[in-house]
Amino acid sequence: MTVASEVTLHRPVKTARAEGPWSVEAVQALLDMPFMDLVHQAQTVHRQHFPEGDIELATLLSVKTGGCPENCGYCPQSAEFDTGVKAQKLMEVDEVLRAAKAAQDAGATRFCMGAAWRAPKDRDVEKVAALIEAVKGLGMQTCATLGMLEPHQAQALKSAGLDYYNHNLDTAPEYYTDVVQTRQYQDRLDTLAAVRAAGINVCCGGIVGMGEQPVHRAGLIAQLANLDPYPESVPINSLVRVPGTPLADSEPVDPFEFVRMIAVARITMPKARVRLSAGRQQLGEAVQALCFMAGANSIFYGDKLLVTGNPDVEADVQLLRKLGLQARRTQQVEEPCA
Repeated sequence: MTVASEVTLHRPVKTARAEGPWSVEAVQALLDMPFMDLVHQAQTVHRQHFPEGDIELATLLSVKTGGCPENCGYCPQSAEFDTGVKAQKLMEVDEVLRAAKAAQDAGATRFCMGAAWRAPKDRDVEKVAALIEAVKGLGMQTCATLGMLEPHQAQALKSAGLDYYNHNLDTAPEYYTDVVQTRQYQDRLDTLAAVRAAGINVCCGGIVGMGEQPVHRAGLIAQLANLDPYPESVPINSLVRVPGTPLADSEPVDPFEFVRMIAVARITMPKARVRLSAGRQQLGEAVQALCFMAGANSIFYGDKLLVTGNPDVEADVQLLRKLGLQARRTQQVEEPCA
Protein backbone atom coordinates (compact mmCIF):
# COMPACT_ATOMS: atom_id res chain seq x y z
CA MET A 1 0.00 0.00 0.00
CA THR A 2 1.43 3.38 -0.96
CA VAL A 3 1.50 6.42 1.28
CA ALA A 4 -0.87 8.20 -1.08
CA SER A 5 -3.46 5.47 -0.62
CA GLU A 6 -3.22 5.71 3.15
CA VAL A 7 -3.59 9.49 3.33
CA THR A 8 -6.27 11.49 1.58
CA LEU A 9 -4.51 14.33 -0.19
CA HIS A 10 -6.06 17.73 -0.94
CA ARG A 11 -8.91 16.93 1.42
CA PRO A 12 -11.74 19.51 1.21
CA VAL A 13 -11.60 21.89 4.17
CA LYS A 14 -14.58 21.69 6.50
CA THR A 15 -16.11 25.07 7.15
CA ALA A 16 -17.55 25.78 10.61
CA ARG A 17 -19.76 28.69 11.58
CA ALA A 18 -17.77 31.92 11.40
CA GLU A 19 -20.24 33.96 13.42
CA GLY A 20 -21.63 33.57 16.94
CA PRO A 21 -23.15 32.71 19.15
CA TRP A 22 -20.62 29.93 19.55
CA SER A 23 -21.65 26.87 21.52
CA VAL A 24 -19.05 24.84 23.40
CA GLU A 25 -19.88 21.97 21.05
CA ALA A 26 -19.20 24.10 17.97
CA VAL A 27 -15.86 25.23 19.36
CA GLN A 28 -14.96 21.67 20.31
CA ALA A 29 -15.73 20.58 16.76
CA LEU A 30 -13.18 23.09 15.52
CA LEU A 31 -10.57 21.94 18.03
CA ASP A 32 -11.13 18.35 16.88
CA MET A 33 -10.59 19.07 13.18
CA PRO A 34 -7.60 17.51 11.41
CA PHE A 35 -4.67 19.76 12.27
CA MET A 36 -3.80 20.83 8.71
CA ASP A 37 -7.43 21.59 7.88
CA LEU A 38 -7.81 23.68 11.02
CA VAL A 39 -4.66 25.71 10.40
CA HIS A 40 -5.64 26.23 6.76
CA GLN A 41 -9.06 27.55 7.77
CA ALA A 42 -7.54 29.82 10.41
CA GLN A 43 -4.98 31.18 7.94
CA THR A 44 -7.74 31.85 5.41
CA VAL A 45 -9.73 33.83 8.00
CA HIS A 46 -6.58 35.63 9.10
CA ARG A 47 -5.67 36.77 5.58
CA GLN A 48 -9.21 37.99 5.00
CA HIS A 49 -9.21 40.29 8.02
CA PHE A 50 -5.49 41.15 8.29
CA PRO A 51 -4.26 41.30 4.69
CA GLU A 52 -1.11 43.20 5.69
CA GLY A 53 -0.05 40.28 7.88
CA ASP A 54 1.80 42.48 10.39
CA ILE A 55 2.68 41.51 13.96
CA GLU A 56 1.83 43.85 16.80
CA LEU A 57 4.62 44.28 19.36
CA ALA A 58 3.41 45.01 22.90
CA THR A 59 5.59 45.45 25.98
CA LEU A 60 4.35 44.62 29.48
CA LEU A 61 5.77 46.24 32.61
CA SER A 62 4.94 45.33 36.21
CA VAL A 63 4.36 48.77 37.73
CA LYS A 64 3.36 47.32 41.12
CA THR A 65 4.76 43.87 41.88
CA GLY A 66 3.76 41.17 44.38
CA GLY A 67 1.64 41.05 47.51
CA CYS A 68 -1.64 40.26 45.75
CA PRO A 69 -4.26 38.77 48.13
CA GLU A 70 -5.75 36.56 45.40
CA ASN A 71 -4.85 32.86 45.28
CA CYS A 72 -4.71 32.31 41.51
CA GLY A 73 -2.92 28.95 41.26
CA TYR A 74 -0.70 30.05 38.37
CA CYS A 75 0.50 33.39 39.75
CA PRO A 76 3.88 33.97 41.43
CA GLN A 77 2.68 37.36 42.70
CA SER A 78 0.13 35.92 45.13
CA ALA A 79 0.94 36.67 48.77
CA GLU A 80 -0.23 33.13 49.61
CA PHE A 81 2.61 31.41 47.75
CA ASP A 82 6.34 31.37 48.48
CA THR A 83 7.81 32.08 45.05
CA GLY A 84 10.57 34.52 45.97
CA VAL A 85 8.69 37.51 44.53
CA LYS A 86 8.99 40.50 46.86
CA ALA A 87 6.12 42.97 47.21
CA GLN A 88 6.99 46.39 45.81
CA LYS A 89 5.16 49.71 45.74
CA LEU A 90 3.80 51.40 42.63
CA MET A 91 6.52 52.77 40.37
CA GLU A 92 6.99 56.49 39.89
CA VAL A 93 6.00 58.25 36.68
CA ASP A 94 9.56 58.92 35.54
CA GLU A 95 10.53 55.24 35.97
CA VAL A 96 7.58 54.05 33.91
CA LEU A 97 8.15 56.72 31.28
CA ARG A 98 11.78 55.60 30.80
CA ALA A 99 10.66 52.00 30.37
CA ALA A 100 7.95 53.00 27.90
CA LYS A 101 10.38 55.10 25.84
CA ALA A 102 12.84 52.20 25.72
CA ALA A 103 10.05 49.87 24.54
CA GLN A 104 9.01 52.38 21.89
CA ASP A 105 12.59 52.76 20.68
CA ALA A 106 12.79 48.95 20.38
CA GLY A 107 9.71 48.92 18.14
CA ALA A 108 6.78 48.34 20.50
CA THR A 109 3.57 50.21 19.69
CA ARG A 110 1.57 49.24 22.78
CA PHE A 111 2.71 49.62 26.39
CA CYS A 112 0.92 47.57 29.03
CA MET A 113 1.11 48.29 32.75
CA GLY A 114 0.30 45.58 35.27
CA ALA A 115 -0.30 45.98 38.99
CA ALA A 116 -0.75 43.10 41.44
CA TRP A 117 -3.98 44.21 43.06
CA ARG A 118 -7.19 42.30 43.63
CA ALA A 119 -9.02 45.55 43.01
CA PRO A 120 -7.41 49.01 43.08
CA LYS A 121 -8.58 51.71 45.44
CA ASP A 122 -9.63 55.04 43.98
CA ARG A 123 -6.34 56.59 45.07
CA ASP A 124 -4.50 53.84 43.19
CA VAL A 125 -6.49 54.57 40.04
CA GLU A 126 -5.53 58.25 40.32
CA LYS A 127 -1.84 57.32 40.42
CA VAL A 128 -2.16 54.91 37.49
CA ALA A 129 -4.01 57.61 35.54
CA ALA A 130 -0.87 59.73 35.78
CA LEU A 131 1.17 56.84 34.35
CA ILE A 132 -1.30 56.43 31.50
CA GLU A 133 -1.18 60.13 30.65
CA ALA A 134 2.62 60.08 30.59
CA VAL A 135 2.86 57.03 28.31
CA LYS A 136 0.08 58.36 26.09
CA GLY A 137 2.18 61.48 25.66
CA LEU A 138 4.78 59.38 23.83
CA GLY A 139 2.18 58.49 21.21
CA MET A 140 1.95 54.85 22.28
CA GLN A 141 -1.18 52.77 22.75
CA THR A 142 -1.80 52.25 26.45
CA CYS A 143 -3.05 49.15 28.26
CA ALA A 144 -3.47 48.39 31.96
CA THR A 145 -4.28 45.34 34.05
CA LEU A 146 -5.06 46.28 37.64
CA GLY A 147 -7.59 43.70 38.79
CA MET A 148 -11.31 44.20 39.23
CA LEU A 149 -12.75 47.65 38.50
CA GLU A 150 -15.85 49.57 39.50
CA PRO A 151 -17.61 51.50 36.71
CA HIS A 152 -16.42 54.91 37.98
CA GLN A 153 -12.82 53.64 38.05
CA ALA A 154 -13.06 52.47 34.46
CA GLN A 155 -14.38 55.92 33.51
CA ALA A 156 -11.41 57.55 35.25
CA LEU A 157 -8.96 55.39 33.32
CA LYS A 158 -10.75 56.23 30.07
CA SER A 159 -10.49 59.93 30.88
CA ALA A 160 -6.74 59.51 31.40
CA GLY A 161 -6.44 58.13 27.87
CA LEU A 162 -6.40 54.37 28.43
CA ASP A 163 -6.89 52.49 25.17
CA TYR A 164 -7.10 48.87 26.38
CA TYR A 165 -7.84 47.11 29.66
CA ASN A 166 -6.67 43.54 30.21
CA HIS A 167 -8.75 41.24 32.38
CA ASN A 168 -8.41 37.57 31.47
CA LEU A 169 -11.12 34.99 32.02
CA ASP A 170 -8.31 32.44 32.52
CA THR A 171 -10.37 29.31 31.78
CA ALA A 172 -13.92 27.99 31.36
CA PRO A 173 -16.43 28.94 34.08
CA GLU A 174 -16.89 25.36 35.30
CA TYR A 175 -13.13 24.94 35.85
CA TYR A 176 -12.51 28.36 37.36
CA THR A 177 -12.80 27.39 41.02
CA ASP A 178 -10.12 24.72 40.47
CA VAL A 179 -7.73 27.58 39.74
CA VAL A 180 -8.99 30.53 41.81
CA GLN A 181 -11.09 30.53 45.00
CA THR A 182 -10.85 34.18 46.10
CA ARG A 183 -13.25 35.57 43.49
CA GLN A 184 -16.10 34.46 41.26
CA TYR A 185 -16.21 34.15 37.48
CA GLN A 186 -18.98 36.73 37.45
CA ASP A 187 -16.58 39.22 39.04
CA ARG A 188 -14.46 38.96 35.90
CA LEU A 189 -17.46 39.47 33.64
CA ASP A 190 -18.63 42.47 35.67
CA THR A 191 -15.26 44.18 35.27
CA LEU A 192 -15.31 43.54 31.51
CA ALA A 193 -18.78 45.08 31.36
CA ALA A 194 -17.56 48.17 33.23
CA VAL A 195 -14.62 48.51 30.85
CA ARG A 196 -16.89 48.23 27.81
CA ALA A 197 -19.35 50.76 29.22
CA ALA A 198 -16.49 53.23 29.69
CA GLY A 199 -15.55 52.93 26.01
CA ILE A 200 -12.22 51.16 26.60
CA ASN A 201 -11.12 48.37 24.29
CA VAL A 202 -11.00 44.92 25.89
CA CYS A 203 -7.95 42.66 26.11
CA CYS A 204 -9.11 39.30 27.42
CA GLY A 205 -7.90 35.73 27.02
CA GLY A 206 -6.81 32.77 29.06
CA ILE A 207 -4.22 30.18 30.00
CA VAL A 208 -3.64 26.72 28.56
CA GLY A 209 -1.96 23.96 30.58
CA MET A 210 -3.51 24.36 34.04
CA GLY A 211 -4.74 20.78 34.20
CA GLU A 212 -7.94 21.58 32.33
CA GLN A 213 -9.69 19.12 30.04
CA PRO A 214 -10.29 19.76 26.31
CA VAL A 215 -13.91 20.72 27.01
CA HIS A 216 -12.66 23.49 29.31
CA ARG A 217 -10.49 24.89 26.53
CA ALA A 218 -13.51 24.88 24.26
CA GLY A 219 -15.51 26.54 27.04
CA LEU A 220 -12.95 29.32 27.40
CA ILE A 221 -13.01 30.14 23.68
CA ALA A 222 -16.81 30.04 23.65
CA GLN A 223 -16.95 32.50 26.57
CA LEU A 224 -14.58 34.89 24.82
CA ALA A 225 -16.18 34.61 21.39
CA ASN A 226 -19.68 35.19 22.80
CA LEU A 227 -18.78 38.43 24.57
CA ASP A 228 -20.66 41.23 22.79
CA PRO A 229 -18.53 42.41 21.18
CA TYR A 230 -15.69 39.93 21.51
CA PRO A 231 -12.32 41.30 22.73
CA GLU A 232 -10.14 43.42 20.46
CA SER A 233 -7.09 41.62 21.90
CA VAL A 234 -7.06 37.94 22.85
CA PRO A 235 -3.91 36.80 24.70
CA ILE A 236 -3.45 33.03 24.74
CA ASN A 237 -0.96 32.01 27.44
CA SER A 238 0.89 28.73 27.87
CA LEU A 239 1.24 28.17 31.61
CA VAL A 240 4.65 29.11 32.99
CA ARG A 241 5.11 26.58 35.80
CA VAL A 242 6.60 28.69 38.61
CA PRO A 243 8.02 26.81 41.62
CA GLY A 244 6.01 27.57 44.73
CA THR A 245 2.67 27.94 42.93
CA PRO A 246 0.02 25.19 43.16
CA LEU A 247 0.25 24.58 39.40
CA ALA A 248 4.05 24.23 39.33
CA ASP A 249 3.82 20.48 38.62
CA SER A 250 1.19 20.68 35.88
CA GLU A 251 1.80 18.62 32.77
CA PRO A 252 3.16 20.74 29.90
CA VAL A 253 0.60 21.38 27.21
CA ASP A 254 1.13 19.55 23.91
CA PRO A 255 2.47 22.13 21.42
CA PHE A 256 -0.03 21.13 18.73
CA GLU A 257 -2.89 21.60 21.19
CA PHE A 258 -1.62 25.09 21.88
CA VAL A 259 -1.53 25.88 18.15
CA ARG A 260 -5.10 24.57 17.90
CA MET A 261 -6.17 27.12 20.53
CA ILE A 262 -4.59 29.93 18.52
CA ALA A 263 -6.33 28.75 15.35
CA VAL A 264 -9.75 28.46 16.96
CA ALA A 265 -9.37 31.88 18.59
CA ARG A 266 -8.67 33.31 15.13
CA ILE A 267 -11.66 31.59 13.51
CA THR A 268 -14.15 32.51 16.24
CA MET A 269 -12.84 36.08 16.75
CA PRO A 270 -11.70 36.99 13.24
CA LYS A 271 -11.02 40.71 13.79
CA ALA A 272 -9.17 40.38 17.11
CA ARG A 273 -5.45 40.66 17.63
CA VAL A 274 -4.64 37.14 18.85
CA ARG A 275 -1.56 37.43 21.03
CA LEU A 276 1.13 34.90 21.87
CA SER A 277 1.65 35.76 25.51
CA ALA A 278 3.27 33.96 28.44
CA GLY A 279 5.16 30.74 27.76
CA ARG A 280 6.70 31.65 24.41
CA GLN A 281 10.16 30.69 25.64
CA GLN A 282 9.10 27.11 26.19
CA LEU A 283 7.34 26.89 22.80
CA GLY A 284 10.44 27.43 20.69
CA GLU A 285 10.71 29.03 17.26
CA ALA A 286 9.04 26.26 15.21
CA VAL A 287 5.88 26.20 17.33
CA GLN A 288 5.71 29.98 17.34
CA ALA A 289 5.91 29.90 13.54
CA LEU A 290 2.94 27.52 13.49
CA CYS A 291 1.07 29.91 15.78
CA PHE A 292 1.65 32.79 13.37
CA MET A 293 0.42 30.57 10.55
CA ALA A 294 -2.66 29.77 12.63
CA GLY A 295 -3.50 33.46 13.01
CA ALA A 296 -1.51 34.91 15.91
CA ASN A 297 -0.58 38.48 15.06
CA SER A 298 0.59 39.99 18.33
CA ILE A 299 3.32 39.15 20.83
CA PHE A 300 4.52 40.46 24.15
CA TYR A 301 7.90 41.91 23.33
CA GLY A 302 10.75 42.29 25.82
CA ASP A 303 12.79 40.10 28.16
CA LYS A 304 10.20 39.90 30.97
CA LEU A 305 6.44 39.48 31.40
CA LEU A 306 5.65 40.93 34.83
CA VAL A 307 7.96 38.59 36.79
CA THR A 308 8.48 35.66 34.38
CA GLY A 309 10.91 35.30 31.50
CA ASN A 310 10.24 36.07 27.83
CA PRO A 311 12.39 35.83 24.67
CA ASP A 312 14.68 38.84 24.42
CA VAL A 313 14.13 41.56 21.85
CA GLU A 314 16.92 40.44 19.51
CA ALA A 315 15.58 36.86 19.47
CA ASP A 316 12.16 38.13 18.43
CA VAL A 317 13.62 40.40 15.77
CA GLN A 318 15.55 37.46 14.33
CA LEU A 319 12.50 35.18 14.41
CA LEU A 320 10.30 37.68 12.56
CA ARG A 321 13.07 38.17 10.02
CA LYS A 322 13.41 34.42 9.45
CA LEU A 323 9.68 34.16 8.82
CA GLY A 324 9.49 37.25 6.63
CA LEU A 325 7.05 38.92 9.02
CA GLN A 326 6.87 42.67 9.57
CA ALA A 327 6.23 44.44 12.85
CA ARG A 328 3.20 46.69 12.96
CA ARG A 329 4.25 50.32 12.58
CA THR A 330 1.07 52.26 13.27
CA GLN A 331 0.11 53.10 16.83
CA GLN A 332 -3.51 53.87 16.00
CA VAL A 333 -6.06 52.03 18.12
CA GLU A 334 -8.06 49.59 16.04
CA GLU A 335 -11.83 49.76 15.77
CA PRO A 336 -13.89 47.74 18.28
CA CYS A 337 -14.70 44.21 17.10
CA ALA A 338 -18.29 43.75 16.02
